[in-house]
Order: sequence, then C-alpha cells, then structure tokens
Amino acid sequence: MVKRSVAAIIGLGIALSACTGIREHKGFVIDPTLAEGIQAGVDNRESVLKTMGRPTFTGQFDPNEWYYVSRDTTQLAFRDPKVMQQSVLRVQFDSAGNVTNVQRTGKETIAKVDPSGDKTPTLGRDKSFFQELFGNIGTISQPGLPGSKQ
Repeated sequence: MVKRSVAAIIGLGIALSACTGIREHKGFVIDPTLAEGIQAGVDNRESVLKTMGRPTFTGQFDPNEWYYVSRDTTQLAFRDPKVMQQSVLRVQFDSAGNVTNVQRTGKETIAKVDPSGDKTPTLGRDKSFFQELFGNIGTISQPGLPGSKQ
C-alpha cells in the first residue's frame, strides 16, 4: 500500500514537471551600459563594432542601419511562445560611417499577424476548382475575344 502511494506520488510529480514552462533567450545579449554609451555624432562604425560586436542583422534596404535584437520568451508545453521581454537597438550611420541616430525599442513594436483561416481572401469572382480548371475551354478563337481574328 505504501509502495503504491509513493509510486503514485512520484509518477504525479514527473507528470506535472512535464508541464513546466520553458524559458529561452534568443538573440544578442545587450549590455545596457555599453548600449547607452553609443552616441550620435561621437561614435562611428568601428567604435560601435568594438563596443557592441557584430550586429544581429543589418537593414535590408539600407546597409547603414544596424540592429541588435534580444528577446526572452516563455512557452508552456506545445503552446506558442510568449514574449516576456524584447529589446531592439537600432544604430544608423551616415555615408561616412558616423553614427547619426540611436533608437531603443521594446516589445511594444511586436506586430501580431493573424492568418485568416485556410483560404486567402481575394478580390473578384469566386470560382470553384472545376471552373478554374475548365473555364477557358471554348473561349479561345471566338469572335470578339482578345486574340481572335475577325
């Protein structure tokens, strides 16, 4: 009887421990003291590189923008991860390589994208699969349609 109770308690403890949250850090580890030391008009590309290291990524359309991104998430079992804290440091340079702007943002800039089911909304007529497949039969070379000869 006692062995069964102990086994049941151990089994329950193992089952409950499987539901604990998973905490994870992703991205750059931003040191706030070093990040606050970067100033526009004072620093340049080399000094930022020596102070902060390589950026997480550079701007897609402008290579003179460097981003340092840090994110802490937590996840319970198979649910989507939830962002607990996020920090983004954006450093902009001019063409000479001098810092022109330093911007810090947090998790308020996260955008939630909610897909609308399994069907993409489109403008225009709603056609069935067979209308799309066989819709052009008989329309080619008919008088009055594009591509026809009169």
